[in-house]
Amino acid sequence: MAGHSKWANIQHRKGKQDKLRSKLFSKLAKEITVAAKMGDPDPDKNPRLRLAVKAGKAVSMPKDVIDRAIKKSIGGDAADYTELRYEGYGPEGIAIIVETMTDNLNRTASNVRSYFTKHGGNLGTTNSVSFMFDRVGEITYPVSAGDADSVMMAALEAGADDVESDDEGHWIYCAADMLSEVSDALEKSLGESTEAKLIWKPQNRTNVDFDTAVKLMKLIDVLEEDDDVQAVTANFDIPEDVAARLDA
Repeated sequence: MAGHSKWANIQHRKGKQDKLRSKLFSKLAKEITVAAKMGDPDPDKNPRLRLAVKAGKAVSMPKDVIDRAIKKSIGGDAADYTELRYEGYGPEGIAIIVETMTDNLNRTASNVRSYFTKHGGNLGTTNSVSFMFDRVGEITYPVSAGDADSVMMAALEAGADDVESDDEGHWIYCAADMLSEVSDALEKSLGESTEAKLIWKPQNRTNVDFDTAVKLMKLIDVLEEDDDVQAVTANFDIPEDVAARLDA
């Protein structure tokens, strides 16, 4: 069982969700609307929508905002969004995957390319870096869900493939097409999860020094602040001593 680094998945950085809470709600509402529009507006009959609603509840998204997003899809006035993945390299060759949902392809492509160029990276072609990641389901539980062994047993019984635990929580991984099923099974044994979603999980991670970490964070910040960007993932870790300097 591998140790889970709090810096491994940069969209989970502490304080980031609070700082951009309104923007986060907007992105989650977009995902809820698209999920409802593509399938059934009833979360119990639509796995993607059920996961999107759970993600909203995990960050205390108001129920009326969630309900409005679903109703928007039913009313037919929702914009037509296209989901696109951009891949490229950040400073020092760190691989970065940017997931977007947009109603203007030209705007999004131009913005993403500009962000990479201005922050010491370069945008690549589709599949230029994704081969270094695995597309998996990730289900997050707090430390209070149980000790590492008990969570591991529950996860394996639910059909998960792996668990990473540390003093901050438990991260359970499963096949992408099993996410909804495994999440539902775990809810019966461990209670409601903090989060359940599809991610790009790096096969290997590279430790970076302070200067590189600063550059990468600037690039990731500007990407995450774009309304069309839903998620950003990269294959680097920040060692504890470097993280301490960043937090200072």
